[in-house]
Amino acid sequence: MIQKDESVNVLGSRLEPCSTAPMTGFFRDGHCNTCAQDHGNHTVCAVMTAEFLAYSKYVGNDLSTPRPEYRFPGLKPGDRWCLCAARFMQAHEEGCAPRVDLAATHKRALEIVPLAVLQENDAQV
Repeated sequence: MIQKDESVNVLGSRLEPCSTAPMTGFFRDGHCNTCAQDHGNHTVCAVMTAEFLAYSKYVGNDLSTPRPEYRFPGLKPGDRWCLCAARFMQAHEEGCAPRVDLAATHKRALEIVPLAVLQENDAQV
C-alpha cells in the first residue's frame, strides 16, 4: 500500500489544493501530495505560462499536448499543475520558471528547491 507523506506545505501549514481542473498531483487528488514512490517529487504547485510550457516541451516534457490515453488534457497558460521539483529548479536556473502557489506546494519540494527561490516566484506577489 502506498503511504502519502504528511500533507504540509512549504510554509509549515496544511497543504492547500493545487488544481482539480485539470486534476493534478501524483495521486490525481488535486493536491501536490507525495510519497516514497514519487521519484519525480511532483510537489511544486506551479501556474503555467506560455514561456514555461514552451521550455518544458523543448527539454523533452511536452505538457501542452493532450494525451487522452493517460487522461491528460494538455495544459495551457493559467492552468495549475503539480510540477517536478527538479524541473522547476531547472526552469528557474534558465530564467523561465512559472509562478508558484506556496500554500499548495508540498514541503518535500524544499529537498530540491530552496524556500527563497520558491518565494521569489510566489504567485501571490
